[in-house]
Amino acid sequence: MTNLDIQAKIDTSTSLLDEARIFFETSNYDESERCANEALFLLEPEVERHDLGEEGEKTSLKCAIIEVVAHAYNRLNTISQSRSDYSLALQQAETALKFCERNGNLTRKVGLIVNIGLVYDSLSDYPRALEYYTKALVINEELGNKQWLANSLCNIGNVYHSLEDYPRALEYYGKALVIDEELGNKWSAAGGIHNIGLVYAELLNYPLALEYFSKALAINEKVGNKHWIANNHSSIGSVYSLLSDYPRALEYYGKALAAFEKLGLKEEAAGAIGGIGSLYIEMDFEGYDAGKAEEYLLKAIAILEEIGTKPYNFHKSLADLYESQERWKEFAVHFKQYHDLEKEVQSEDAHKQAGLMEQRKQAAEREKEIELAKAAAAAKLTATTMLLHRVLPESIATRMIAGEEDIADYFPSVTILFADIAGFTPISAGMPAYVVVRFLNYVFGTFDAIMKKHGCEKIKTIGDGYMAVAGAPIECADHAERMALAALEMQEDIKLPEEFREYLPEGVDFGIRVGLHTGSVVGGVIGDERFVYDIYSDAVNTAARMESHGEPDKIHVSHDYVIHLQNRFAMTKNTTHGLTFEKRGEMDIKGKGMMKTYYLQKANI
Repeated sequence: MTNLDIQAKIDTSTSLLDEARIFFETSNYDESERCANEALFLLEPEVERHDLGEEGEKTSLKCAIIEVVAHAYNRLNTISQSRSDYSLALQQAETALKFCERNGNLTRKVGLIVNIGLVYDSLSDYPRALEYYTKALVINEELGNKQWLANSLCNIGNVYHSLEDYPRALEYYGKALVIDEELGNKWSAAGGIHNIGLVYAELLNYPLALEYFSKALAINEKVGNKHWIANNHSSIGSVYSLLSDYPRALEYYGKALAAFEKLGLKEEAAGAIGGIGSLYIEMDFEGYDAGKAEEYLLKAIAILEEIGTKPYNFHKSLADLYESQERWKEFAVHFKQYHDLEKEVQSEDAHKQAGLMEQRKQAAEREKEIELAKAAAAAKLTATTMLLHRVLPESIATRMIAGEEDIADYFPSVTILFADIAGFTPISAGMPAYVVVRFLNYVFGTFDAIMKKHGCEKIKTIGDGYMAVAGAPIECADHAERMALAALEMQEDIKLPEEFREYLPEGVDFGIRVGLHTGSVVGGVIGDERFVYDIYSDAVNTAARMESHGEPDKIHVSHDYVIHLQNRFAMTKNTTHGLTFEKRGEMDIKGKGMMKTYYLQKANI
């Protein structure tokens, strides 16, 4: 694939993520998720390529790929948070973080750290939330990013507010406010001032609460933030209600109601209507009016029931009103509704808490997995043995656990295999993304089993390509025979199940194209935290050319491989080993020039 092809994939993925953002902002999470996953499908297979520049070099294609992949996982993280799937959100955030660390994107990294803090905040795991918010704070201080610094301070203030540690909440809200005012961020400043007012209201310091709500209101009126103007009016109304200043409470609730209705915010409007109804019930209010109280409360209940909210407090207010009027039948109806709905809400709260506990458990388990992965990357703890054996050849994992660093070995003679799925592009074009993944897992899983059976080592997959080696990392004299038998079995053993065959386009056959070459390689472990075992040399490139210049359902091999295998036949006093070669003649191999090549086949016995 040329660099132009890769750039086209990057451009397409970037456009998909722009669409994902738009869908997310309109709460269309399914479509947003689809776009993000399509971007990953295009670019994630290219992440481990070695021919696209350095991943830390900002102008390289490799760096651009990693940035887009990190962006896609970041978007998936925000979607999972919006769906309250906190365990998955943590997993996606950690994956995105790893990519950010690879290309050094600190800005996205700090955003992801904040997102993880928000997950723990939602799970009421406040110590963990504080831990991540503080990490974000430190990085933003290092970067000198004052806007995000204010955001981190505000998040920490929110945690202390939730913990009812009001002095600390005020301290952090105050620090954030200083920065927002310095930067001229009026919207953020107004939000911070409102938060401070909420703290003073909970401290029963109503004069100060009113002062801060009024300051926030003045700013929001100046910048024209209609939603927050309405919220400010509602908060001011609630404080005046608590102060028994019912005329002013009525005035501000009325302003809030008019704004909420104009903005089409039904739930907020119902809250203001119910608040007004509750004012008319108060006996010491000169405007006491049981009829209006009933009218407003019934209206608030109707709106909330229409949108699926359980207005049990308003039923309680109505029941109190009917009791004072000795309207016992209506009292009984609303008193029963109050109790029934309250039980439902309590039951839902209990269910929600149970769900949150499960989410906390999953999040804790995910944290343990992350710690294990970090330990594996450091290769210091013997407890990581199983994990390392899953991602590295067993002999290499054993050496790393023993403390060996900078593993790099020279192998004078190995056989390298490259294989890919012929016609993969038209085959996969008609498949849904999840079927493509299952399809590749099926094919590569079969290849893995074959390699293990014949004592060969899988190196990696690249898109629909598969790479393996015999003779490394453990040397063996019969590497050419082993790989020949494995290649033949790969050609014969793949029988696609019907669930995949139904997607094959008419006239397109499923086939495997294989290339083999024998030569010397260097094998070693690459990466500090995400380990990969790989092999390098011109012999690897030649094997890749054998595959790319081959044909479906055939094993294309180099002259060097044939000579090596024939020498092996002579050494073992067996002239064929059940194998034969069909001459293909000389052909121009890209990057190599004219080469003699052959097709490896089973001998007719």
